Amino acid sequence: MSRLDRWLEDSARGLARNSGRRGFLARVGRISAGLIGASALPILPVARASNEPQALPDEVEGAEGDPENCEYWRHCAIDGFLCACCGGSATACPPGTSSSPVTWIGTCLNPADNQHYMISYNDCCGKGFCGRCACNRNEGERPDYHWYRANDINWCAGASSQAYHCSVARVIGRASEQQPER
Repeated sequence: MSRLDRWLEDSARGLARNSGRRGFLARVGRISAGLIGASALPILPVARASNEPQALPDEVEGAEGDPENCEYWRHCAIDGFLCACCGGSATACPPGTSSSPVTWIGTCLNPADNQHYMISYNDCCGKGFCGRCACNRNEGERPDYHWYRANDINWCAGASSQAYHCSVARVIGRASEQQPER
């Protein structure tokens, strides 16, 4: 046997002694899953909100209630700290934070005019937890596989900073159809 043959045989036996089929398959699976997941990520549909101020129908007629209260009508599907208690407002992020470009939505009933409105819930990112006015209302929430209707996701993943601070509730329009009661 030549030196090269002996070296190759010893190397192959050493590799076989130190690794098994399961370990090899697990490594290949992790690598291929990472490549497939990374390639599929850009094609996921998301609602990207512009960081520029937009003319939204935020001014709804009638008495609305207290935006620092969980029972405020716009907070029907919110999960997090209310920005109105953290230096911002019900619709604006506090100074030093920025609105996440991705959002979850809800449909809430305004008791002042008895109309349903589409609400965009945006996480404000860039600072640590606010810690004031924690709210967890889940009206109309769907399981996480309906991610665009789930409020248990850190929506700051699309922002420049993934540090969550608080959440705002912006009216984006009147709902054309009422949500079925759950």
